[in-house]
Amino acid sequence: NQMRIKYVPLLALLFSFPHLFAQQNTEVYLLDIKTVNGKTEMINPRNISNNEGYDNQPSFYNENTILFSSTRKGQTDIAKYDVKSGTLTYVSNTPEGSEYSPLKIPGKNSVSAIRLDTTGLQRLYEYSVWDGTSTEILKDLKIGYHVWFNEEIIVSAALGNEGLNLVISNIKNGSHDTIYKNIGRSLHKIPGKNLISFISKTNESWEVKSLDPKTGKIKTITTMFKNTDDVCWLHNGHIIAADNKTLMEIAPEDSKEWKRFLRLDKKGLNNISRIAVSPNGSHLALVVEQTPEAIVQNQLDAYNARNLKAFVNTYSKEIKVYNFPNQLSYEGKDALTDRYKSFFESTPDLHCKIKNRIIIGNKIIDKEKITINGETHWAVAIYEVENGKIAKVTFVR
Repeated sequence: NQMRIKYVPLLALLFSFPHLFAQQNTEVYLLDIKTVNGKTEMINPRNISNNEGYDNQPSFYNENTILFSSTRKGQTDIAKYDVKSGTLTYVSNTPEGSEYSPLKIPGKNSVSAIRLDTTGLQRLYEYSVWDGTSTEILKDLKIGYHVWFNEEIIVSAALGNEGLNLVISNIKNGSHDTIYKNIGRSLHKIPGKNLISFISKTNESWEVKSLDPKTGKIKTITTMFKNTDDVCWLHNGHIIAADNKTLMEIAPEDSKEWKRFLRLDKKGLNNISRIAVSPNGSHLALVVEQTPEAIVQNQLDAYNARNLKAFVNTYSKEIKVYNFPNQLSYEGKDALTDRYKSFFESTPDLHCKIKNRIIIGNKIIDKEKITINGETHWAVAIYEVENGKIAKVTFVR
């Protein structure tokens, strides 16, 4: 029902809904990094995965391309997102396994990723960005996370008897040297230095440490403000770390104090985890859990942009659309797509503005003012979000 219906009072409706806990959905978000008068800001957060299923572990192939793990058709493949065009393609398609933690391989047009086969075998593979063909990189090492120091040396968090161990591997001679135990998953090259950073969990308060892979020398950089696995380096030598809805920042060479850097709670984003910065420092990618409000807002943004794919992707496969109170109008993504495809194409001035929004658990109730071919219409829509997707919409007559 594209032309949404005349607004009616909702007070009687509100108390009929149970207060349900919000279901969360993990997505990859992209932000722009701007520096004005010496102050760094992050603006324009947008969902670049917008996919039903697992989307995680972003990294930058280059300034304009982001890699991440993304689930489709029951398997997790390497997704590739183009920042300029906004298009998403896939590098891999591996029915016998799934890929995680994709990274650009130095000096090659290829990607490394951990493959978990359906047999349970877990190894590091190389994938061509052109055709997705793959070859095994390291044998006899069960890697959880990794980072390239150069074209020959990989530093990894490998699975040990008790947690993750820090291992230096040489891909030419096949050697593996375990040099530290009980580390976190966050491994990064430190900007401007031939060092790798990792998180040590040996003390009660976790620490960020540096490793020189050539000498094996380890130094402490700073103590974490709380025990969190996810950090990343900015190009100015500052470290940012995830703290639920907030990014924290420290300049380790100048201060021992972590400060609040960015809050995303007003965007409806929770539980920030994996973080990545682009090669020239102009973009930031991170993984978040979306609140029901953020999911419905993504739907609205796609509606206003008349972006059919993004719009449909905010809905579950079994989406049911009702006229109040319980008259089924249509169901399923195919029916939704059919209804909105021609509508988006024939309505160049389409725009919806939220005049009032009420949030009750996993239900979002919007009073909307909609422009359609020069005419103004009022609508009330009740969205119900389940497992990170809009599962039900009820229009009130």
